[in-house]
Amino acid sequence: MSIASGLRGRHLARRLVQLYVGLTLYGTSSALLVRSGLGLEPWNVLHQGLAEKTGLSIGVVSIVVGAMVLLLWLPIRQRPGLGTVSNVFVIGLAMDGTLALVPDVHGLAGQVPLLVLGIVLNGVATGLYIAARFGPGPRDGLMTGLHRLTGRSIRLVRTAIEVVVVATGFLLGGSVGIGTVLYALAIGPLAQFFLRWFALPEPDSAGAAPVSEAVPGGAAPVSGGPALIPEPGSVPSSVAAGTTEGAILRP
Repeated sequence: MSIASGLRGRHLARRLVQLYVGLTLYGTSSALLVRSGLGLEPWNVLHQGLAEKTGLSIGVVSIVVGAMVLLLWLPIRQRPGLGTVSNVFVIGLAMDGTLALVPDVHGLAGQVPLLVLGIVLNGVATGLYIAARFGPGPRDGLMTGLHRLTGRSIRLVRTAIEVVVVATGFLLGGSVGIGTVLYALAIGPLAQFFLRWFALPEPDSAGAAPVSEAVPGGAAPVSGGPALIPEPGSVPSSVAAGTTEGAILRP
């Protein structure tokens, strides 16, 4: 999939809106977790630790790390989409913008609601940008690329990467706490729910973007797979088929 290959088919305007609103809300939600002071999601533990050591803002560090991770796609033959490049820049800029507007919060009476809001908003954002089907984001693309390259399970590869990321970030001064644990427990169910909520109608065969273009947060799934259609009481078929959506939503 090329960067431009997803720019066709029905619902293009809605998909673009979902992509950029989702990525912006993702950065905003991450900033709220920073301000809560109760622990961050795994990659932002690393970003915060690096920010502490370098003096750069956490948003700028997120952009730099995203770009470096994207370079790791070359040897594992991953191909970026519009969502990939947008993921690198939009989330970091939205984080820094939100942090400039939202002050530090002190005391559990303010921290806990901010933490809950950040986690729920992150689930909304994840559902929005995954359902937009504009290609993988750098970090999840690395995860599923290594899964394909090594033959190891998604769960093992994901766990190994996130353990390394969290441990490194913690040693550098990143924030690990109850928020980190709650995020890990809640993000799968939340994102799964909102993925169903924001899923687009099934594209027709003439103009559909294949499922290989579906995931801003991970590597290209199998081309021509089932579309992101919500199925009552179950995970969408594209998630169940071992796609990157599944890698993101299933712990």
